Amino acid sequence: MRFLFAFLVVVFALPLIGCGTQAQSPPSADEQVAAAVTPAPEALQDSATVLGYTDDMELTTLREGSNALICLADDPRDDRFHPACYHESLEPFMKRGRELRAQGVANVDSVRRAEIEAGTLSMPDRPAALYSLSGPADAFNPETGDVSGAEPLYVVYAPFETGATTGLPTRPEGGKPWLMEAGQPWAHIMYQPGQ
Repeated sequence: MRFLFAFLVVVFALPLIGCGTQAQSPPSADEQVAAAVTPAPEALQDSATVLGYTDDMELTTLREGSNALICLADDPRDDRFHPACYHESLEPFMKRGRELRAQGVANVDSVRRAEIEAGTLSMPDRPAALYSLSGPADAFNPETGDVSGAEPLYVVYAPFETGATTGLPTRPEGGKPWLMEAGQPWAHIMYQPGQ
């Protein structure tokens, strides 16, 4: 079930205000950028937009990119290492989740579903990728840029798709790709290597 825990953190789109064990200052912008892009394929890392944290823990754009990938830096308030990168078409959905959680909204998915159905919150109209890493707080070595002890998770959002429309199982089966939240606006193909 490690893949499910890792995915839920991604879907809930860190940052969460006041999460983690204690408030910390963020690393330098350069270190945040270096760590944030680590889940992404190497060919996409140098051109990705990176969102990270100011000294007062506000989420901001640390680097404007030139490709379609947005990478979210690890939240220093969390006691884990968890950067995520996703296609820009997912940003309205991810940003709205962050906003609602910051407001203390309990049932974020219900709010987002209503907004999607009302046409006020957009979801991609084609598949969109998300890459993440989850591991201990010290998984990223800023001196070398290496990551150790963090598990990758690969997700392809496929809104409203089902097992029947994709040919994918809707439950995990021994490390094979599967469709989670089938039929939902945030239906997505899950794959975690080694599971």
